[in-house]
Amino acid sequence: MNDRYDSGYDGDQQYELVGYDDYGRPVYQPVPPPQQQPYQQQHVQPGQQSYDPYGQQAPQQQGYEGYGYDPYATGQQQAAPSYDPYGTANPATGYDPYGQPASSGQQPRVAEQQAPAAPAARTAQAEPAAFVPQQGGPPTAGDVSQAAVAPQEPAGERDYSTQQFAFVEQPDGDSEDVIDWLNFTENRTERREEAKRRARGRAVALVVVLALVAVGGVGYLWYAGKLPGTSSSDTKAGGATSTAAQKRDVVVVHLHNTKKGGTSTVLLVDNATTKQGATVLLPNSLALTDDDGSTTTLAKSVDDDGSSGTRDALDTVLGTDIEGTWRLDTPYLQNLVELVGNIDIDTNADVPDPDSAKKGTAPLVKKGEDQTLSGKMAVAYATYLASGETQDAQLERFGAVMQGVLRKLSSDAQAATVTVQTLAQILDPSLTDKDLGGFLAKLADLAKGGDYKTSLLPVQGDGTLSAQASSSVVKTVLGGTAKSPDKDAAVRVSVQNATGDKTDTEKARVVLLNGGFTFLEAGTAGTPAATSQVLYADAADKENATEAAKTLGLPTSAVKKGTVTSNANVSVILGQDYEPAS
Repeated sequence: MNDRYDSGYDGDQQYELVGYDDYGRPVYQPVPPPQQQPYQQQHVQPGQQSYDPYGQQAPQQQGYEGYGYDPYATGQQQAAPSYDPYGTANPATGYDPYGQPASSGQQPRVAEQQAPAAPAARTAQAEPAAFVPQQGGPPTAGDVSQAAVAPQEPAGERDYSTQQFAFVEQPDGDSEDVIDWLNFTENRTERREEAKRRARGRAVALVVVLALVAVGGVGYLWYAGKLPGTSSSDTKAGGATSTAAQKRDVVVVHLHNTKKGGTSTVLLVDNATTKQGATVLLPNSLALTDDDGSTTTLAKSVDDDGSSGTRDALDTVLGTDIEGTWRLDTPYLQNLVELVGNIDIDTNADVPDPDSAKKGTAPLVKKGEDQTLSGKMAVAYATYLASGETQDAQLERFGAVMQGVLRKLSSDAQAATVTVQTLAQILDPSLTDKDLGGFLAKLADLAKGGDYKTSLLPVQGDGTLSAQASSSVVKTVLGGTAKSPDKDAAVRVSVQNATGDKTDTEKARVVLLNGGFTFLEAGTAGTPAATSQVLYADAADKENATEAAKTLGLPTSAVKKGTVTSNANVSVILGQDYEPAS
């Protein structure tokens, strides 16, 4: 170190501290030989401001004699703005292009203040770049002073460590942005296509549903015979009507009058297809066919054949499928009405008290609308038959009572079953308490909703079904086909017992059946007759009457023209002169 203070020595090469960078780190620069000093150096006049190319204001100090211009920015005052080869400051204003204004209060360059400029007689050589050591952070005041006075190691002997360099690997953000954009556009396109597919799928499903609804509606109208040009009678092949395919549950009810005698029969119908309930009233004069092929009446069949025989005979005549028989004696009917809490029905007649022998007393049941009937009153009204009325009137009253009971019965199957069990009646083996309770609960629900009606089965005088009965009741309500006994199959002979011996009726029945006749029971006469009579109404049946008399062992003189019961060809009144065959 000759005439300038050097911060380091490396052979012939010397370094000097030329300033601090933007982060406060010392900057060193090799000192050129004296003979390489630029010729453009000018003498710095006293009072002129020297220019610091790094934006740091050096203190007012007289420059080295003979050299007013320092090309390495060592801190000398210059007569004019100098050229900054690093572009770090504006020559005129000291403006730092990195955004940091030059400050006149920066720390003075200690090395330049303490050491004079290097002699100009240096050996010419290449000017190396300034050396800026890396530091972990901004230098402290102690570090600055130490760096200013500490000699710098030669460049060839420096030991660089990895802490002095920072390598930053910049991620390729553009490629990720491109990938994200492609994924976004692809997903959006897929979502649009998926939305279109779903829309098309919903449209197709809607069209299919509408088509099925339309086809189902047309099919139902066709099945019900409501389409123009169609009817319920021609919707199925083989003459069967659409009503025949409907699902029905049918139970026959026989009301036995335990005090006056006689029976009344109705059918309870639950149509599960149309959600309709019905009571069909069956007159006792309905002609039925027994197992042996003989013709009998409904009343006689109930008394003689019991539940199973009558049920089969009704299925044959009406074309139905009766599931069970409910025998309801009048005491059980009375208990049933009281269990449901009395009934409210419209009555069409004043009914006297059957237990009162006094005349002129108030009727037990009054005629009128919405009459409340107790158990006893309901039985009296259901079995009442006024003078001059046919049994059809009494059947209609029984039907009204049954519908009134159903309206008060519980629609819950379990509760209805409990009611049936409480009656403690003996049911037909084919019909259990649970079956009857569930069946009545369904009918109760229909009766409460107004989907219930009562119909009378029309029967002709001879006990056969009329055309009206076949179309209005048998087909529509029961879904069956009428098959009344053939009137020409055999001569029908009705027999009334007036002998005083009830066993004579059965003896006459056996004889007539063995003779090829159809036996019809006409009951028992209240007063015995002395002689027997064989009557015919039509002259064509005179010969049949004569044959019937011979078969019964009666004289031909007993054959006369007279009144014959409606469903018979010949009527026989057995008198005390009748002697049954042994």
